[in-house]
Amino acid sequence: MTATTGRCLCGDVTVKVSAPMAEISGCFCENCRRWGGGVQFGIEVPEEQCRFEGPVKVHRSSRLAERAWCDTCGSALYFRYVEGADAGYFEIVPGLFEDAGGARLTRVVYADRAVGGIELAGDHERVSRAAYQAGNPHLDQEV
Repeated sequence: MTATTGRCLCGDVTVKVSAPMAEISGCFCENCRRWGGGVQFGIEVPEEQCRFEGPVKVHRSSRLAERAWCDTCGSALYFRYVEGADAGYFEIVPGLFEDAGGARLTRVVYADRAVGGIELAGDHERVSRAAYQAGNPHLDQEV
């Protein structure tokens, strides 16, 4: 497989992904709304198939995960699971890649928590807050 490469707004951080990038998920939880300006999008990629280079800064945003950005321009880079069932995966921001690396929106979680006026059209799975948290009870816990 050919690697997909991307970069932040200023180009100081680059990313190379050797995994397939087919699906984008969106999230309207409170943390993602604050971080992403209303919604956060991510392409799930195993850590071992992804390499970031450049001035990456990281913040532990919850017990479950951390978020990263370019220290030069501030572009969001990823959400990374640090514990739980999804540990070992990045949710990489699709905007780092030309045409989102070919990935398409397939799922929105916390869909019933969408910020007023933002509706993601299309035929994709929509998961409510209650339904998502029923399968992921660890998300209720703070840092």
